[in-house]
Amino acid sequence: MIDQCSGPDKVPDNCIRLFSHILNAHHIWNQRILGNTSDYGVWDLHMVERWEDIHYDNQRTTFEILSGTDALENRVEYTNSAGKVFTNEVKDILFHIINHSTHHRGQMMRTFRDEGLTPEPLDYIFYKR
Repeated sequence: MIDQCSGPDKVPDNCIRLFSHILNAHHIWNQRILGNTSDYGVWDLHMVERWEDIHYDNQRTTFEILSGTDALENRVEYTNSAGKVFTNEVKDILFHIINHSTHHRGQMMRTFRDEGLTPEPLDYIFYKR
């Protein structure tokens, strides 16, 4: 998605909004796992040129989280954006990050099609190839 949005075609505003949201959510969840407060808002917008750096930082932080002993089994207490307190295991939070991203990337693909653009395939196997 980052490569396609960095290309010569104008990026639809909805795609900027949705991908910024994906980046924000990943950052926010990483910070919750680490017991920190995030400096990102759920719907903050980021310039396309910054997406790759933010994505890299999110991935690096997630890998650092995973390097802890039994990290996936740890339970994390956090406060959601509505102010409610919850507790979940790290493995479930990480699964949510992936699932959340997939959902919004699908919305972005629909937006590309509505704008007459052909979206790149997002299937995991294409990524691994």
